[in-house]
Amino acid sequence: MPYPTHLLPTTVVGSYPQPDWLVDRVTLHQHGVPRVHAHDMWRVSGTLLEQAQDDATILAIRSMEQAGIDIVTDGEIRRESYSSRFALALDGIDADRPGELRTHSGRVTKVPRVVGPIGWVAEVETRGMAFLRRNTDRATKITLPGPFTLSRQVQNDFYTDEEELAMAYAEAVNAELRALKATGVDVVQLDEPWVRQAPDQAARYGVRAINRALEGIEGPTVVHVCFGYAAVMADKPSGYSFLAELGDTTAQQISIEAAQPRLDLGVLRDLAGKTIMLGVLDLNDPAVETAAAVAARIRAGLRFVDAERLVPAPDCGMKYLPRQTAFGKLKALAEGAAIVRRELAG
Repeated sequence: MPYPTHLLPTTVVGSYPQPDWLVDRVTLHQHGVPRVHAHDMWRVSGTLLEQAQDDATILAIRSMEQAGIDIVTDGEIRRESYSSRFALALDGIDADRPGELRTHSGRVTKVPRVVGPIGWVAEVETRGMAFLRRNTDRATKITLPGPFTLSRQVQNDFYTDEEELAMAYAEAVNAELRALKATGVDVVQLDEPWVRQAPDQAARYGVRAINRALEGIEGPTVVHVCFGYAAVMADKPSGYSFLAELGDTTAQQISIEAAQPRLDLGVLRDLAGKTIMLGVLDLNDPAVETAAAVAARIRAGLRFVDAERLVPAPDCGMKYLPRQTAFGKLKALAEGAAIVRRELAG
């Protein structure tokens, strides 16, 4: 099905909760957001894992459909994290002898090492995308980690210049996006949460890397920025350190987290001309929003963005939520958007 033409089409950011029979959620949480392989999180192994992932993907698709979501993903069910599946499939990467990165808080994270030229070897997500298209009649979306974020999640032991590293990732992302578009996917999205964590570097070359990754890609394109999964980061800043600059990207849509941090939506004025994928579900709140609460958050967005340019969504990926909670929140999202849609129609 082509991209929806009605006002306020709903979507997900990317991920949906993986079933407990597929992943050990305690181990998943212990890994945080893994940058290297986290094979021990899977409860199914060997030749049965792919079949189990397919079955769980169908469950995720059906949940999104039954909740009333217009633009669906595969739930990223096959991924250990939003970025590692693609990142570890590239040439020039050593994930077997990982390096380390230290966060501002002092936490040490195991990360892959860049030991040679970054190169796209083969299609990574096209099988999953084709599987999604065979199993839904809704508009479809695929997400990939963006080139700037990829360049911040590795130990660079090869490139002398960090900008050169980001641009090499942009070439690889572009090659994967071209392969994905050939499957017939409607929407492609780049996840770029790290632009706000390294705004100085993002200002120097982040936008250029994003634009190279999106070069020649037709149809709706999205760049998603957020403050991190609620399960990992409960206390969040109330504003973005790098947002208006994304207006210079060639992406048609900018996806922002707004509900949990109670974002001042006046910042949307800085993205005039872009369609806004607005986060209206607080994923840190275990309670399921009412449709009325979601409608109120959508109306708040409409003070700054025309209805033709607003796409209601969760704040971020829903991977770490209980499945029942995720379904309830998506149902409230669809019902809240329908309320405002009826109001706009008079």
